[in-house]
Amino acid sequence: MMGSAMDRPEIIVVDDPAALAERAAHAVVDAALDAVKRQGRFTLALAGGNTPRTTYQRLAQSPLRERLPWDRTWIFFGDERGVPPTHGDSNYRMANEALLSKVPIPDGQVVRIRGEAEDPEAAAAEYAKRIADVFQSKRGELPRFDLILLGMGVDGHTASLFPGSPVLKEVFRPVAAVHAGAASIPQRFTFTFPLINAAARVMFLVAGGEKAKVLKAVLTEPGSGLPSSMVQPTNGRLVWLLDRPAAALLGPAQTH
Repeated sequence: MMGSAMDRPEIIVVDDPAALAERAAHAVVDAALDAVKRQGRFTLALAGGNTPRTTYQRLAQSPLRERLPWDRTWIFFGDERGVPPTHGDSNYRMANEALLSKVPIPDGQVVRIRGEAEDPEAAAAEYAKRIADVFQSKRGELPRFDLILLGMGVDGHTASLFPGSPVLKEVFRPVAAVHAGAASIPQRFTFTFPLINAAARVMFLVAGGEKAKVLKAVLTEPGSGLPSSMVQPTNGRLVWLLDRPAAALLGPAQTH
């Protein structure tokens, strides 16, 4: 049975990482303006990694810097490593250097995960509570982000949701502390699928030919079990923004 347009992901292919960053940055601005017009504020969850960094740098430059309503924007992080915010592997540090320190967003509207916390489980619960406080969510109600940005690893992981992790089966907690044994920094914190899939819009940013094989599996093999394939917003849009090397094995894809 054919689903609705909202059930199917939008696949957008651009030439290269620079074009991807440009397209993604404009999409963030458009989402922000739409959200502020509808509800008075914009909630955005950032991704870590190299691909999103260029998007953040683009958002910090004119004219997009002046178009985004920073005073009405709330920034969160879809995942974090178990390190202090000054550490070179901190997702917060990357986003702060590329974007947040260069734009007039109020400090209180940037909500980071305390990766340096001694008790990871407590830090994850604290972050979930901070999210709920901002969204004024009722107990048992999942916050609905306007936009969640995600990347994808060569193993098909997204955020810090890795293949085989017990957290892939989480149905209640919106944020979890996870241990990724194969990662250089095993201690991680991550949004879970219930929170990701409650978003109004989720956008993957994927670049590079080394990801083409796993991307094909994620998009064309139902039941692959790859974490990125489990991102399926229940009542929202799912967008895959790809460069041509990443999309090389997909065959004809819709481009805009």
